[in-house]
Amino acid sequence: MSPSFPAPLVPGDVVGVTSPSSGVPADLQPRLDVAVQVVRDAGFEVELGSCMDGSGLVSAPAAERAAELQRMLVDPSVRAIVPPWGGELAIDLIPLLDWQAIAAAEPTWVVGFSDISTLITPLTLLTGWATVHGQNLLDTPYAIPEGLLGWLDLVQLPVGSTFTQSSPGVYRHGFVDYVEHPEVDEYVLDTPGSWCRLDSLGGDVDVTGRLLGGCIETLSNLAGTRYLDPAPLAAAGDGLIFYVEATGDDAAEICRNLHGMRLSGFFDGASAILVGRTPAPSLETLTQHEAVIDALGSLGVPLLADVECGHIAPYMPLVNGALCRVEHTAGTSRLTQTLA
Repeated sequence: MSPSFPAPLVPGDVVGVTSPSSGVPADLQPRLDVAVQVVRDAGFEVELGSCMDGSGLVSAPAAERAAELQRMLVDPSVRAIVPPWGGELAIDLIPLLDWQAIAAAEPTWVVGFSDISTLITPLTLLTGWATVHGQNLLDTPYAIPEGLLGWLDLVQLPVGSTFTQSSPGVYRHGFVDYVEHPEVDEYVLDTPGSWCRLDSLGGDVDVTGRLLGGCIETLSNLAGTRYLDPAPLAAAGDGLIFYVEATGDDAAEICRNLHGMRLSGFFDGASAILVGRTPAPSLETLTQHEAVIDALGSLGVPLLADVECGHIAPYMPLVNGALCRVEHTAGTSRLTQTLA
């Protein structure tokens, strides 16, 4: 399977907003309004879906969430879909989506991370559509730090484009309360931190492959099923670079989940594995880094941790299906993606 890249967005195109998992509580509506206006100010129309209710765990019954997402995916007038954020139960939608009908439609950019990995990673593997693991809608108002790219910029790139992102070397400790500060648009990156290497292979890293991955806690539930079978992407013959990130499970749970994903064959053919910086807790006897080494060290490939693709800002958007080059040396940590 050769990945299909959606056409670039142009001014006037429609961006669909729906909540396939958790909706937006009433006290966060001001932040949603700010985020929607940022997309409109960028020149795009915004279609707000009906599945947005944040009063419960999910925004609507599974059938309604699936129907709304399906409609947006196959509607040629909707050129990108960006959920407000993740949640817990996007997996409800997996058996309800008409994957064949989606595959037959014109590709649409779908953006998100955390629980949205449950949808965008299978979307790439089952339909061939490239998808974006990147900022969700409520994070969109933030100015993008130097060296990184925002999803709004990425989805406007022509097919075949190449872009490079570098680690800024700093990150944000903690979170901003959007209820108290719905208008916030500047990151406070106050903690030094760069990529680190977990494997013992030594030497510089310079590898290429197709990108694939997402949130460990959600993807691990699809391991061993057709929804998380990397074989279609591997068949492109370019090799695979996997990325994973933990949202909140402790190190032992993450270790078990990564072992299960490895045993299912998910990481077969890896050229390297990128691990996102995480707020998830370590244990007295097992750190998050040690969990990765325990589960994936036997693969014998570079393991690069604290990459900006996790639940700690800033965010480095990664395109599932993109051809990627990863470079990591004493003075360089960068990732180049090509939309082809």
